[in-house]
This record gives sequence, structure tokens and C-alpha cells, in this order.
Amino acid sequence: MMTNALDGRAAIITGANQGLGLAIARAYVQAGASVMLCARGAGLLSRARDEVAALADRGQIVEARRADVTSESDVTMLVEAAIARFGRIHILVNNAGVYGPMGGVDDVDWSAWVRAMEININGSVLPMRAVLPHFKRQRYGKIVQVSGGGATTALPRITAYAASKAAVVRLAESVALDVKAHGIDVNSIAPGALNTRMMYELMAAGPATVGEQFYERMKQIAEVGGTPLETGAALAVFLGSAASDGVTGKLISATWDPWERLQEYRGDLDGSDIYTLRRIVPKDRGKNWGER
Repeated sequence: MMTNALDGRAAIITGANQGLGLAIARAYVQAGASVMLCARGAGLLSRARDEVAALADRGQIVEARRADVTSESDVTMLVEAAIARFGRIHILVNNAGVYGPMGGVDDVDWSAWVRAMEININGSVLPMRAVLPHFKRQRYGKIVQVSGGGATTALPRITAYAASKAAVVRLAESVALDVKAHGIDVNSIAPGALNTRMMYELMAAGPATVGEQFYERMKQIAEVGGTPLETGAALAVFLGSAASDGVTGKLISATWDPWERLQEYRGDLDGSDIYTLRRIVPKDRGKNWGER
């Protein structure tokens, strides 16, 4: 953990009442930040707030506010409340997300599929829209977008999750270009395969619903424990800190990429497609066909 890396900074963290969001909230407070936790479930949110507040030192503020990230009015009031309480915001962590319905795209409940897309995509866009005017006025800000395996790997039978996670990565890449001149960094993180509530939703659905191959892979991950939540949380601290200033528009793996040293490679990263979504063409795989 980057000790004192977030001293004097204030963050909004969505989906912060359990799992990775709660781990990020703990890590942020331990790194010196004040935090506003947000989630839909009021009971879990209250307990999360108490747990995180117990880690805070004098001068740090830990608040929680129930909000639905797909509601424009909820998100607007969340950001306004955070600015009023902290004076300014430095970081937005978009963590709220769901797997959505599991099964063939022609079999799943359509309303549940649409709702998953709303939570994962609109629930990322709306907080961005709400904080960006504030970030632009202060000429500084950090947006950390939580992605997942669906962004870079096809996931049959979990199509809403896969499609939406790819979408939010491209969203982050695009917004990063929009706001770079304002001193705002926007990055996505792939936290690894986590043993969280969402993992156990997959396991409970069973191989007939999520597919035998994917089920067996998730079962193996669950048995060995998966990636520690603290690994993704540490990357979120780095991307919220001054140590990552200027690193923007990237999808970074918490488990595979040398993110602690990314500043050393700024010259290679700036303007390149490293750590971005892209199309694989034949020559990338050693084939000499495919060009006109």
C-alpha cells in the first residue's frame, strides 16, 4: 500500500458497501483520503461506513450516502453532498456493477439484461458527467473505472456483463482524450478474478446456465481463493494518487502489469495503444494475409 499517497485528497467510491468497493474504501482511508461511500443497499452501506471510519485518523472524513448510480438526480445529489462536505473532490472510483442475467442471449429475461447494462454503463457515465465540471474548474481530477474480464475476453452466457465491461473501458479511453487538457486522468482497472458475492452468483447459477468451461474455471479460482481484493485496491490507490499523474486512457491489470513503475514508461505510453482495447489483425499472429 502507498502510505500517505492520498493525504488531503477526497474521493467518491460507488458500490462501496461490500467486495472490491469496500476494499478500495479501506485502502483509500489508510492512504490518507477522505471518502464518500455510495451504494443502493442502506444496511450494508451503514456497516461499511462504520468499518471504514474506524480506520480514519483525525482530520479524515468518512461519509456514506445511499444512491442509485442509474438515477441522474441521485448521482447529482451525491456529488453535491461530497463537494459540500469535503470542499473539493479529487477522485471518482466507478466500482458499482452487476453480472446481470446468465444464459443464452435469446433466453434470458430482457428487462434484467437491460437493467444490467443500465447499471454498468449508465452507472459509470452519470458519475463521470456529475464530477467532470468540478474537475475542470480545479484543473485536476482522477477517474478510476473498474472493469473486469468481460472487457477483453468473450463470455458466452454472461453477455450483458461482457458487453458492458468492454463498453466502459472504451468509454474511459474516449473520455480520457476529451479531458486530458484539463489535467484529468481517466483509467480502467482489471482487478483480477475475485472471490466476491458476484463470483458466488456465478457458482450458484451452475454449469448449465453459465457454460461448463467457464463454470469450471470459476470453480478453480474459487477453490484457490482468487485474487486478493487488496491487489485491485492498491492499484486504485496508485491511480488516485499524484504518482500516476499523466497516465491516462489505459486499461491496467492489477495482477499482470507493472503499474507501480508506470511513470518510468510515460514516454512509451503517451499516444500509444499500449493497455488499450484494439482489434487483432492477422499479422499480429504471424499471418501474412489480411492486407489489401
